[in-house]
Amino acid sequence: MSTTEPAPPPPPPPSPQPMVSDKQLALVVYILYFASYVVGITAIIGVVIAHVQVGQADPLLRSHYQFQIRTFWIGVLYLGIGIILCLIVIGFAVLLWWFVWTLVRCVKGVLALNENRPIENPNSWLFG
Repeated sequence: MSTTEPAPPPPPPPSPQPMVSDKQLALVVYILYFASYVVGITAIIGVVIAHVQVGQADPLLRSHYQFQIRTFWIGVLYLGIGIILCLIVIGFAVLLWWFVWTLVRCVKGVLALNENRPIENPNSWLFG
């Protein structure tokens, strides 16, 4: 009588690869911020993605997500103040500042991400 050893169990199936890389996801947030100039809701989607990803991101991407989160919340503050101050003419200057400020921050973020550089000061109120 021969004894046969039981067959080894089959290897586990490979884990599914994410559809989008972490770097691409950070880029998507910047794109959503750019799109928010036309369709405002996209910035909310972008900040939700950034909030979800910031805790599990590597240090380079964490700086971008922190920068994106601050860009959103400080931008909401500037936008709110600008809208309220539109009752007096100075609000239009505040809204122009908000537009230029968010545009510069997003462009600077995309350029740094493209060059695989972290944001130097993601907690900055100015341009990082």
